[in-house]
Amino acid sequence: MQLAHVLGTATATVKHPSLAGTKLLVVQPLMSDRVGPDGDPQLAIDTVAAGPGDLVMITSDGRLLRDVLDCEATPARWSVVAIVDDVRPAAAGRRG
Repeated sequence: MQLAHVLGTATATVKHPSLAGTKLLVVQPLMSDRVGPDGDPQLAIDTVAAGPGDLVMITSDGRLLRDVLDCEATPARWSVVAIVDDVRPAAAGRRG
């Protein structure tokens, strides 16, 4: 899983049949410091009603997408699984 910013939505006039009825988001994966981008923007399937400007958690878990889309063969790779409200750094030297 990785944090990402939602840049916007994507509209497709023709989609793979497994993507019918899905909302596509353009997301920018972030480095662990949440300051710089981690690679190029990606398309992600929205499963949580996220929108432009949201900080989200994305995953490339193929099994999750196959279950959500009810399709064993989908070209989708990324999905949005959470909208992040707050991120706090772990306490240094914390012991459990």
